[in-house]
Formats: sequence, structure tokens, C-alpha cells
Amino acid sequence: MIICGIDEAGRGPLAGPVVVAAVIMNKSSIVSGIKDSKKLTSLRRTILFNEILIHSDFYRIEIIDNNIIDEINILKSVMLGIEKCIKDINSKVTELLIDGNYFQLNNNAQNDFNFRTIVKGDSKIYEISCASILAKVTRDRIMDEYDEKYPEYNFKSNKGYGTRFHIKSLLEFGPCKIHRKTFIKKILEQGRLFK
Repeated sequence: MIICGIDEAGRGPLAGPVVVAAVIMNKSSIVSGIKDSKKLTSLRRTILFNEILIHSDFYRIEIIDNNIIDEINILKSVMLGIEKCIKDINSKVTELLIDGNYFQLNNNAQNDFNFRTIVKGDSKIYEISCASILAKVTRDRIMDEYDEKYPEYNFKSNKGYGTRFHIKSLLEFGPCKIHRKTFIKKILEQGRLFK
């Protein structure tokens, strides 16, 4: 059985895309030091990112931007990312191992695949951990680029998450083009109440 690990990064931030990664690792060369991306330093993730690409038989990374997240919601955006990642995979020879507890595609297309959802799979399953690193490093790089364009929000540090500094900047400067309008609506409303 060929295993494809799938994970995402950026489900919860107030700004930026959600990134989904799928990876099939070569069974003959295990990359050492792989674990949940959140438990690794930024430097270690970057090193492992390159190792994963070298030792993978297949990988795909999909970026779903904030406009789509606002249009269809975050859960459907993650599912869209997964669907784009696996569209070229032969479902008969692959088992999809997906981090989390939910996987459903339009028209029940998930039934065409042999899959399992695994809660905290990024800390339990090698292939999911690899996917989590690909997704996290990709998203962090995107947010670092946005930091140069929108320095007032300090995206390089907070990666779009709702830190105190980020929320303060959001209330002071208002949203920029990469903010998720559906995520910041209540923050902006509450901010107006206290002005």
C-alpha cells in the first residue's frame, strides 16, 4: 500500500491563505528527525522541507487564498485544497492519511479514495508529519513576503494569527488585502464599540 500523508497550515489565522500539502514518501529512504511541524524550529523545518522534497515520490502543495476562504468558508477551503492535491493520485494504489477528523468532497467524491482521518495525525504518522512541514514552511514563506508589503501588521512574527500586536494593528490601520473578512468582522465591530 502506498501512503499519501495530507495536512494543512493556516486554518486559524486572521490573514493570509490556508496551505494544504500531500506527500508520498519513498519507502527506501526515511528522513530522520521528522515530527509535527509545530514542534520544530523554523530552521529545522526549512532543512527538513528540502529533505522531504528530495526523498518524496510525489508531493503537491495547494494555496487557497483569503478571498476563497471568505467566499466558501475555511473548512470547505481546506477540502478544496485536499481535492486539488489528490486529483492526480491513483486511488486504487494509495491510502490517504489525513490529519484531523473530517474529509468530505463535493458529490461525495471522497468515496473514490481509500482514506482515513487521524486526529493529531501530524504527531503520529510519518507521512502526515512530512505534509505538515511542507504546508507550514510554504505558508510561513508566503507570510514573510506579505510582511514586506504590509509591515505594520508584523506578519513575519505572527504569521497572520491573532496576536495582541496584530489585533492592535488591525484596529489602528484597518484590514489589508490579505485579511480574512469573515474572521475579523467581530474584532472590528468590538473595536468600534470601544472607540
